[in-house]
Amino acid sequence: MEFPKGLKFTMEHEWIRVTDGRGVVGITAFAQEQLGDVVFVELPKMDAQLSQGGTFGVVESVKTVSDLFSPVSGRVTAVNKKLETQPELVNTDPYDKGWIIEIELSDPKELDSLMDADQYTKQCENEQ
Repeated sequence: MEFPKGLKFTMEHEWIRVTDGRGVVGITAFAQEQLGDVVFVELPKMDAQLSQGGTFGVVESVKTVSDLFSPVSGRVTAVNKKLETQPELVNTDPYDKGWIIEIELSDPKELDSLMDADQYTKQCENEQ
């Protein structure tokens, strides 16, 4: 499985794409395959303050319920409202239309603790 370059990844299978101090966050293709068909996404409130590694929501699938973990600390500046009526976007387009939140980073140095695409690929291979 190939993962997009330019993203950073967590051990819990979230990704973040950072531009100008803001990061768009979602779950990886690997994660959504493990979950199966996503039927519900619990989104955080706007302006919620998140801590790196802290939970910010839940993804429910036909198989299981999984917490979502923030890859970085910061303030939620946008949520993907489309997921309220189309949670399947997480399955069909996890890196674009299936994004979950946008966060304003409070400590960009936290990105250094995340994996790049090559490191994440190895992590997923070890989990299979």
